[in-house]
Amino acid sequence: MLADVIDHLVCPACRTAIHLTEGSVRCARGHSFDVARQGYVNMLTRPAGTADTPAMVAARARFLEAGHYAPLARRLARMCEGAAVVADAGAGTGYYLAAALDQDAVGIAIDVSKHALKRAARAHPRIGAVVADVWRPIPVGDARVDVLLNVFAPRNAEEFARMLRPGGSLVVVTPGPGHLSPLVERLGLLSVDEDKDRRLEDTLGGRFARIGEETEEIALSLGHDEVEAVVGMGPSAWHTRPEELAAKTAALPGSMPVTASFHITRWAATT
Repeated sequence: MLADVIDHLVCPACRTAIHLTEGSVRCARGHSFDVARQGYVNMLTRPAGTADTPAMVAARARFLEAGHYAPLARRLARMCEGAAVVADAGAGTGYYLAAALDQDAVGIAIDVSKHALKRAARAHPRIGAVVADVWRPIPVGDARVDVLLNVFAPRNAEEFARMLRPGGSLVVVTPGPGHLSPLVERLGLLSVDEDKDRRLEDTLGGRFARIGEETEEIALSLGHDEVEAVVGMGPSAWHTRPEELAAKTAALPGSMPVTASFHITRWAATT
């Protein structure tokens, strides 16, 4: 909960220390941020960009809780072994962060969607969930995080480097070539950008050095409900009307072989 991570958070308005009071988080200068009854704190200082909708969050929860991406979660957990503080920028429902917390580690779930963080706040007893925009100063103190996860989410190199402790690492997961094949072709979904790795290097290269790289591929067999969930939880949900998706999905076999492909890179801050 928030009490476990409050010492690692700072006021987004003035960057000073904060403390937890009844129903809110406050700093000494009087800035106050409400704690929702679900346990997350909203630390946005102004409206943010596009956030996952309740429907997208519900689809993600259904799909991930069914265990389809459990091999990826286990691999990320191994990369977080020994970390005292793990943060996830773009945490969504907190699925990967919850899997990464071993023994006494605490986790900071950061996402712009309050709908997602309602679930992340309950995903693990030592997760503190914070509504924040990664494109603005993130309300985490300097050099507080041992491992920072970033799974299919936006990346702010300056802020990520600031948050990491010396010797800490950033773990980035992006879709690999052929991710969700053959659904992409059959349903007309967004495909993986062929320049994605170059753009990742351009984004992080000025503040980070790549220290590791690996892939995870998962062979899935998905029914129609699961196909609709995996499409509905990702970026294609913004470009696919539900009735069109339902019609195209109905034309698929009842058990559809699908490949999930993930590109995992590890980075160390250089400055």
